[in-house]
Amino acid sequence: MAEKLSLTFLAVLSLLVIHVPAPGHSRLLDESDLLADGGHGLRWQPFLRLSRLGSSDSCEETYGFMPCTTTVLGNLFLIIVYGYLMYTAATFLSGGSELLLEILGPGIVGGLLLPILGAFPDAMLILVSGLSGTKAVAQEQVSVGMGLLAGSTVMLLTVIWGSCVVVGKCDLRNAIAVDSQDTKGFSLTGSGVTTDVWTKYAARIMVISVIPFIIVQLPQILNSNSGRHLAVLISLIVSVLLLLAYCLYQVFQPWIQRRRIDFAKHRHVISGVLKQLRMRALGRLLDDDGEPNIDVMQKLFNAIDANSDGYLEESELRALIVGIQFEEIGLDKKDAVEKVMKDFDISNNNRVEFEEFVQGILKWLNVAKQSRGSRNAGPHTVKFLSDYHEQTKLEHDLLGAESEEVKGIENPKNVSLKAALMLLLGTAIAAAFADPLVDAVDNFSDATSIPTFFISFIALPLATNSSEAVSAIIFASRKKKRTASLTFSELYGAATMNNVLCLAVFLALVYVRGLTWDFSAEVLVILIVIVLMGALASFRTSFPLWTSSIAFLLYPFSIALVYVLDYVFGWS
Repeated sequence: MAEKLSLTFLAVLSLLVIHVPAPGHSRLLDESDLLADGGHGLRWQPFLRLSRLGSSDSCEETYGFMPCTTTVLGNLFLIIVYGYLMYTAATFLSGGSELLLEILGPGIVGGLLLPILGAFPDAMLILVSGLSGTKAVAQEQVSVGMGLLAGSTVMLLTVIWGSCVVVGKCDLRNAIAVDSQDTKGFSLTGSGVTTDVWTKYAARIMVISVIPFIIVQLPQILNSNSGRHLAVLISLIVSVLLLLAYCLYQVFQPWIQRRRIDFAKHRHVISGVLKQLRMRALGRLLDDDGEPNIDVMQKLFNAIDANSDGYLEESELRALIVGIQFEEIGLDKKDAVEKVMKDFDISNNNRVEFEEFVQGILKWLNVAKQSRGSRNAGPHTVKFLSDYHEQTKLEHDLLGAESEEVKGIENPKNVSLKAALMLLLGTAIAAAFADPLVDAVDNFSDATSIPTFFISFIALPLATNSSEAVSAIIFASRKKKRTASLTFSELYGAATMNNVLCLAVFLALVYVRGLTWDFSAEVLVILIVIVLMGALASFRTSFPLWTSSIAFLLYPFSIALVYVLDYVFGWS
């Protein structure tokens, strides 16, 4: 953090140095200021005037004191410096929120604070792009905000997504990535990454979050000039509601995930018990008519009933479960025994009679038969139950149930203070330098005649998404399913926040200032990228290496599509 603060200080100092003029350079000289030296008829040129590459128009200083220039190289320098400061702000916000997450855990912090803080730099840049100046100036500069919104989303789901697949690839075995094993090199089909089920849900939520874009585009789709202002308002309301719904989902998602994992563990216990019973049975559990084989069931019951009292108690069920060895899923044996007892003990007398045992086995076999999708698959065969056991293990793994040891936080007060300072500093930097960055982009566009949209589409996401990109790639490089799931979930979550929070800020700006919504090409690009990548991630959990090529190709395709639609077909 000290090194980051030092670099930030140097960046700010460089802005002050180039802005504060020396006393002898406070104004430009002209002929009337020069002493006669015998060359009175000569025409003097102001030798202190810097040559300009670009527009000769004067620039307006942001806040009245921030440096500005109309030269190409000068604005390029300012964009780099301001961009670095925005990257620093994003890094501080990300680091501070992660420290808070370690202290307070998920829930409110993970559901509300982290997503909002992650999108704060983008939201601030979008806000200032159309907040100041006249309505005409705001309409011109607001394209910077749209360029950032589209560029950030596209970069997350193309360049960064594809890089994470390449960096995090492992060997694929039966379409599942093997943790920390990467021996197949750059095999397009033999290597890749695997994520959990929750990552698929995150991708689906991302696709749903494009609804406000569709609503605000309806008047253009219908070729209607009336109702555009109303469409902006409706889209704003929908985006705010989706933002609240997404935050609530993030708050309750850990609880939902724990319930799903517990259920998956119970199914795995059921399959393991059935497999063990079938292996120990001297015959078929069901006859040809699908009815319980009483003789075989009785022998199994007697084998489990260690004290031969005619009942199965918790201690005897525990011995059965311990013997099956469920260490692979981190099973809480006491909890598993209680759930198995609950399944069998219909009379609620804390012991299982033979009739209850038969009914419980029959119910479990029916569940296994339905899960396998075939009522003709002989449930009395060892292979059938072995396959069902492997299926439940896979379902458990895909829920991302692997847990890492959580270490206690030392000096929580100091860590809390550090987190608060990082959040405060990140917020202050983002708020202070967002407006100068937008002005520098606008001046650079004037000097080079490059549309502001393309500058903000390509350059600004490099600043605001850099911390997310570095974090995602580092996480993916660990080459584990758990870290891959976290990586891609973060990417989908960031894109979702762009679609709800950042878009809500943009729509509020357009509505309040009465600006014109004329971004059909940009919206189409966002929809194509999100729907395509969202569809790819919504129905599969494994991504071979060839999928990264789709992501990489979408980035130049997006830039070319906007250019063709806006400057060839004249959409905007």
